[in-house]
Amino acid sequence: MKIAELFHSIQGEGVLAGVPSLFVRTSGCNLRCRWCDTPYTSWEPEGEEMSIAEIMAWVEGFATRFVVLTGGEPMIAPGVIELTKRLRALDRHITIETAGTVFAPVACDLMSISPKLANSTPHERAGGRWARKHDKLRLQPDVLCQLMELCEYQLKFVVSAPEDLDEIRTIIAGVSAEPDHVLLMPEGTTPDTLRERGRWLAEICKTEGFRYGPRLQIELWGDRRGV
Repeated sequence: MKIAELFHSIQGEGVLAGVPSLFVRTSGCNLRCRWCDTPYTSWEPEGEEMSIAEIMAWVEGFATRFVVLTGGEPMIAPGVIELTKRLRALDRHITIETAGTVFAPVACDLMSISPKLANSTPHERAGGRWARKHDKLRLQPDVLCQLMELCEYQLKFVVSAPEDLDEIRTIIAGVSAEPDHVLLMPEGTTPDTLRERGRWLAEICKTEGFRYGPRLQIELWGDRRGV
């Protein structure tokens, strides 16, 4: 598996925000989000090849029970099914962070799905050459339903503007998601931007009955790798 980074931190997003966790970040993605905060796993994928045995040896060096597979897009990583089986055998709690475009029969305790909205399409980045492919792939309702049925799930939406709510409502209705499984997170890579957008987004959450999703890693450490 091509691994961009391994690190021990706290979960910054979702229903497990604040929980000490081990992060296994795979490199490689089938999407190219305009505002991607890990371009070293998508636009310019970096990393080194590691065997499942090497990854497991790193995991076993910590007492931390919670393990997060993230990316990039971990669901396209060769060996991801076997890795999750090995983690399950160690009784680790497994969260998979995915855009929800690919299904694989992984072992998982929390499927953390972040469907990409139209605000993610890179119309101008890289001369727009990725825009059509990204738009074609970014929403796969049948895959979302499969993932939601596999285990406990959360739907995390990155929100840039209040107008994004129309698309979010359409997606939620299409997959029959429960409102209390939906989290809205402000888009941004600086604490100031998150606070500014978070104020009006919190009001939307109050009105719609969704959860507000913090991004603790940015609030605590800023736009840095390995946190």
